[in-house]
Amino acid sequence: MIRSELVARIAAENPYLTHADAEKVVATVFNTIIDHLELGGRVELRGFGVFSVRHYEGGQRRNPRTGEFIWLDARSKPFFKIGRNLNNRLNSD
Repeated sequence: MIRSELVARIAAENPYLTHADAEKVVATVFNTIIDHLELGGRVELRGFGVFSVRHYEGGQRRNPRTGEFIWLDARSKPFFKIGRNLNNRLNSD
């Protein structure tokens, strides 16, 4: 599912919302998650999963193809850990 499909589904399931209002809802949710992660926070959606930020140290690394050593800067990356309910639904037999 892509963002526009999500907006269309929210608008269809909530007839009192216009398409523009549904777009604002989706944008607000995503922007709130992003803003909180930028501050180093954690976003937990019960039954779905947890969004957090992982910090990776920089340092010298070797390119396995060429053998050349390169320097990598420290960086932060988003991380998602699946929730138990979602995991159970995906892996139920």
